[in-house]
Amino acid sequence: MTAPSRQQLLRKYDVPGPRYTSYPTVPYWTGQPTAAEWLASLGTPGSTRRGAPAGAAIYVHIPFCKSLCTYCGCNTRITQNKEIGHRYVDVVLQEWELYRRELSPDRRLPLAEIHFGGGTPTYLEPADLHRLAAGLIAGGTLTSEAELSVEADPRVTTREHLAALAELGFNRLSLGIQDFDPRVQDAVHREQSEELVHTVVQHARELGYRSINFDLIYGLPFQTEESIRNTVAAVTRLDPDRLAFYGYAHVPWIKPAQRKFTEADLPVGEAKRHLYEVGRELLEAVGFREIGMDHFAKESDSLWTAAQENRLHRNFMGYTARPVWPQIGLGVSAIGDSWRHFAQNEKVLEPYMQRVLAGELPIARGHTLTAEDLVLRQHILNLMTSFSTRWSDPELHLPFLDAAAERLRPLEQDGLVEVHADGCSVTPLGRTFLRNVCMILDARLARQTPPERLFSRAV
Repeated sequence: MTAPSRQQLLRKYDVPGPRYTSYPTVPYWTGQPTAAEWLASLGTPGSTRRGAPAGAAIYVHIPFCKSLCTYCGCNTRITQNKEIGHRYVDVVLQEWELYRRELSPDRRLPLAEIHFGGGTPTYLEPADLHRLAAGLIAGGTLTSEAELSVEADPRVTTREHLAALAELGFNRLSLGIQDFDPRVQDAVHREQSEELVHTVVQHARELGYRSINFDLIYGLPFQTEESIRNTVAAVTRLDPDRLAFYGYAHVPWIKPAQRKFTEADLPVGEAKRHLYEVGRELLEAVGFREIGMDHFAKESDSLWTAAQENRLHRNFMGYTARPVWPQIGLGVSAIGDSWRHFAQNEKVLEPYMQRVLAGELPIARGHTLTAEDLVLRQHILNLMTSFSTRWSDPELHLPFLDAAAERLRPLEQDGLVEVHADGCSVTPLGRTFLRNVCMILDARLARQTPPERLFSRAV
């Protein structure tokens, strides 16, 4: 039988699937932990079998944006009122103090990572950013190799913003670029020139930020192969250290702002995937290496080194260079992770602030992982970070995995995986379809999805 072509495989496996920043994924969360259970689990974080955690991580969600980007699926609050940002910092620091009192009243938590995400963290005034970061650091002890990072919108990010954080040790910057084509930028309401981005990058380099990430998106309205080529050319000139290249998710029934354009304006199916393939080939040609799903790094970056040394980790913040635990989520809609439990804060700003000001943790939903969840979480994490997993260890074996091995056979026949008696590994060709491989090991998805629905069509 003739092996299917890459285009045939792209058609066959063109089905929606999770990004697996967690397992189980959010739609399958059940058994929300109580505040007491959540706090207790933070004191005894689980192991990912990749060595002891380097320390705790803090993720702070800052929802505010000056204007709405129509592609965005994040939890945001559009406002011109800077005073609300000042009050928000007060509340987040109060939430951090609630954790501090419970977790380490007599000592400081070792902090290996702090990440500000959004929204637009640099919507805050530089003084408020500095106050927020200083308050978090004062409640813990930074480890010797702590990574402190911030997401930023180049349109509102000044040297003063970057300097306020650099003074406290922030050393990583992630810029939302998406696309440099003017027509695409107009459609998604995010107009920023290469020159503007260059200025922000230059400021960051001068201030000592040692790793700069760009976020790019494929599948946006009016994108073409030419616009992708031009965007990658601009990225090459701007010279970031790592980047994420995500597929656009069109969900106007959830995010009404996406109705500014229609499905007719979007590249879909094979056309959308072709944009990714073009972008990936161009990025690899200029020195970026694929380290995991949708993520690339230069060989000089710590993510590439971690991938080579099998230390790569993945969580709600994306890929990181080593395991960090627990992850404490602060701010509206932020998610925490103790390995055994997930906990997400209130998703609406006012209830979030009211609960914190009342002295309670603002947890709105979560999940308590079952024994099966914990095993499958490890296997999916292995696939997402090292493209292989083994279940020969009795502690990592489940009857479901025997069935999953059989369900992987069609992918093996297509050259995407190699199935072994005690596990599986993803082939170089299969890395493009990593999400599909993980879906096979997703027991909660499998119990609600017939096997044939995991494929778009036969080749």
